[in-house]
Amino acid sequence: MKKAEKKEKRSKRYNKISEGLDINKIYTKEEAIAELKKISNAKFDESIEVHIRLGIDVKKTDQQVRTSINLPHGTGKTKKVMVFAEGNFADEAKEAGADFIGNEDTIDEILKNGVINFDIAIATPQMMPKIGKISRILGPKGIMPNPKIGTVTTEIKKAVESQKKGLVASFRNDKTGNVHQVIGKKSFEDSKLIENFDAFIEKLKSIKPEGVKKSYIKNVVLSSTMGPGIKVNVE
Repeated sequence: MKKAEKKEKRSKRYNKISEGLDINKIYTKEEAIAELKKISNAKFDESIEVHIRLGIDVKKTDQQVRTSINLPHGTGKTKKVMVFAEGNFADEAKEAGADFIGNEDTIDEILKNGVINFDIAIATPQMMPKIGKISRILGPKGIMPNPKIGTVTTEIKKAVESQKKGLVASFRNDKTGNVHQVIGKKSFEDSKLIENFDAFIEKLKSIKPEGVKKSYIKNVVLSSTMGPGIKVNVE
């Protein structure tokens, strides 16, 4: 006999703010953002997030989705940036506002204790062979420098400034074939959230794996950090 599935428990606050939503309705992006702002009542500036179910086969390497995007208005999040660089590149990173500068000693320390106190890792190509030693630590956290998302570069100043301003967002599919991305804060103007949303969707469409023959973007949901999800039409 099968055990009864446990129902996900929701707080009274969550249930209350969800009362006026039509769970069967597919909202426009404009309607969804307006609705999220109306019902959001957390005591902090909540993030506005996009969650998308993709029609990819996560078991196939050629259908993995991973890239970065320059959001027109950033995410509103402040990130701690580590730059693995030496010499003039290290000096450039400091001037650009990097929070940490990493060298071989830093790499050995991370390898020894596994402690990560930064959100983004940028590296020069010259440092990548050395960083390989900690790829098993950085990789699962999604912060291993990668040329495909612009975090392996010699344009250190540009990379650091973009990351610190929250303009660059990196995303990849999870093990269930979904992607998740913050597109701003509740305090953003609606128009800025919409522009960020559009930029994200267009970028996602542009990197559709060739092996995906069926529906690619299957379901799109907008939500706030503490709020319910609202289905959105992107056609």
